[in-house]
Amino acid sequence: MKEFPVRGFHVDLRVQTMTMSALRELAKTLADYGMNTLVMEWEGSYPYDKHAIISNRFAFTRREIRDFIKHCSGLGIDVIPLQQCFGHVEYIMRHERYVHLRENNGDISQVCPLKVDGNRKLFTDLFKDIASLHPSPYFHIGCDETRLLGNCPECAKKVKSKGVSKLFVDHVALMCDIAIKLGKRPVLWADIILKYPESVAQLPKEAIFVDWNYGWNIKNFGDVAPLQAKGCEFWGAPALRSSPDDYALTKWKYHFDNLKDFVPHCHKSDYTGIILTSWSTSGIYGLERDLRGVLDMHPVRRVYPLSGFRILLDAYAQAIQSEKAIRPVAFVQKYAQDRFGLSAQEGKTLWKVLCADGDKVRTPSGSFGLSLGVIMKKMLVAKKLMAGIEPRRNKKEFEHFRLMQDTRIHYLKVAAIEQWANETKFSLSKKRAAARKLKKLFPEAVTLTKRFNRLNKGYLCDGELEVENNNSNKRLMLLYERLANVS
Repeated sequence: MKEFPVRGFHVDLRVQTMTMSALRELAKTLADYGMNTLVMEWEGSYPYDKHAIISNRFAFTRREIRDFIKHCSGLGIDVIPLQQCFGHVEYIMRHERYVHLRENNGDISQVCPLKVDGNRKLFTDLFKDIASLHPSPYFHIGCDETRLLGNCPECAKKVKSKGVSKLFVDHVALMCDIAIKLGKRPVLWADIILKYPESVAQLPKEAIFVDWNYGWNIKNFGDVAPLQAKGCEFWGAPALRSSPDDYALTKWKYHFDNLKDFVPHCHKSDYTGIILTSWSTSGIYGLERDLRGVLDMHPVRRVYPLSGFRILLDAYAQAIQSEKAIRPVAFVQKYAQDRFGLSAQEGKTLWKVLCADGDKVRTPSGSFGLSLGVIMKKMLVAKKLMAGIEPRRNKKEFEHFRLMQDTRIHYLKVAAIEQWANETKFSLSKKRAAARKLKKLFPEAVTLTKRFNRLNKGYLCDGELEVENNNSNKRLMLLYERLANVS
């Protein structure tokens, strides 16, 4: 079997900043699995020098990052930095210093590609800074999901006269040039160039495109083959956490199937690398503003921390070591026996539990998903099954499964009351009864919070634990405050 030269994992620190000890432990686990690459999306946790306003309150010190990269190097792991420079730059564009580079003042997710001089100056500074701490021969420049292409009047004119691909490629070529002058090979997500490939020949031959596919049609963004025929190099990227996961839902079967289907495709398509992505958020934010500008950003979707997903990391490691597709059911059963000391029957039960729920809740209008009642019945059956499983080893890891399950059930209880409050027959006289039902869920929320803290203490920064807990309980608290207010 031809092995992927680059075998990696992606860490997303946009939210849920991990402690440095947790990152070092993760690197050791990756090395044990035969990984040789770690893509670090530091975002605001990076300690920028000349642009210090970008760093957030969870930022590491420069010494911590140097020591971490040295630690990884000793394990045989190359740390590739990921610095977004086109879309997904809200955390930069939120600040007054960079307002002049925005594509749009309402949606601040993207720089305007026509602000060439300003973009060159900003990203030369950022790339130099990050490259100074990362000796990797690669530099990931992001460039995915640039949804605002052609949004401003001047960009719209360029799209009309020269096309979307030209608008996109001109900016990406500039970013690639900065990376190449620093002695780096630029790496970028492939979705936009696959959708608009007309100007791809203008990008440098050093560029590497990462084809990310999280369970959809192989040609969802476009056809890779014609670009490969032109000499473009590709890496693949399945996902460990991604949409539609959120804090109260993990689509386990969806991710196992993604590994089963996409990894063999990467082998057959002669991709030279593979990176398992792990998204802590969708990268879409709600903005809190005042008259001066953006005050704060709030992710519209969070997922359970990476601490609960070792089973998928193990599945990925096995999947990339074989040209044959991984068999999810057999894998989970064996993992349950080897990792938790479960019986063969308990392993089968664990698979049933993980697959019990992968459904979005139907909205009050019935626009998508299953009814709350149907999902709740499935989850309660799964909870009974889970109660009959008792791991003999690695009990803390197994407790993540239990907590995810109980968090999902708690979410469904809150959602059921919220759905009732949205019915046309719901009136003022029923508010107290609904509020009482919600208040009965408070002790359960407190217990879930304590369990979450116990499992993730030392894994996430202490401040991040507080943020996660506040967000996980926010729907319950806000709904209660609204319904308890009865005059």
